[in-house]
Amino acid sequence: MIPVTRPISRIGARLIQLITFIGALGLLFRDTFAVTPRMVFVKRGRRLAWSNLWFQLYRVGVKSIGVVGLVTFCIGAILALQIGPILDDYGVASQLPGVIGIAMFRELGPLIGAIVLTGFAGASIAAELGTMAVGEELKALRSHAISPVRFLVVPRVLATIIMTACLATLSNAMGVLGGMFTANITQGMDYGVYLNATFESAKALDFVTGIIKAAVFGMMIGGLACFYGMSVRGGAEGVGNATTKTVVISIVSLIMVDLTFTFVFYTLDL
Repeated sequence: MIPVTRPISRIGARLIQLITFIGALGLLFRDTFAVTPRMVFVKRGRRLAWSNLWFQLYRVGVKSIGVVGLVTFCIGAILALQIGPILDDYGVASQLPGVIGIAMFRELGPLIGAIVLTGFAGASIAAELGTMAVGEELKALRSHAISPVRFLVVPRVLATIIMTACLATLSNAMGVLGGMFTANITQGMDYGVYLNATFESAKALDFVTGIIKAAVFGMMIGGLACFYGMSVRGGAEGVGNATTKTVVISIVSLIMVDLTFTFVFYTLDL
């Protein structure tokens, strides 16, 4: 190959890989959401295994409460420590609760909660499904006419969607509490005054847009974890690579999608 054409061929190969990845992931989401309504609302036959969904909800969400709450509490405290003195210099220290509240409700609560959930639950899902793929358990399911998407993917994607939205609510509350306690210690701001200022500045729309983001983030985490887990090849090394890709690609995708949401909301003046 002529040396001059090598960069072009590499770019083309990367582009083909990206298009293939997006297409395969899109097909997984299509299959997942195509069978979900029938599984949820059907009265008999191929129904959703609710016990499996409850287990995934507990595993994905309940076990993540402690670490998500701790991280977002610290984020709220950090914001108060960093922003408080600046606002105080301009004589608008009373605006601190509103700044932290809006930042948590719109951006940091959903995003930080989703990023923590990626490392806590996304990697676990990818490793679990990857181990099943290496052990040919997915082939065994197909040989028994059981769809891996219906049996494995749907409960995990639904669980990540539901629990990411719930954890976003927890993140919002813990971030506000972290800012409130820090503002009380550093600036002597009364708790009641802080909370009143928070709810006067942060509107219901701020909370709703954050929850919408969180639900989409959860769909991405669950979908990417299942995709990489079920695509594992090459034994234990493949499982490790799938886990790493899940975490890295999920975090990058979350930030890019968050940027897209923010731009759309800004354009629509929401």
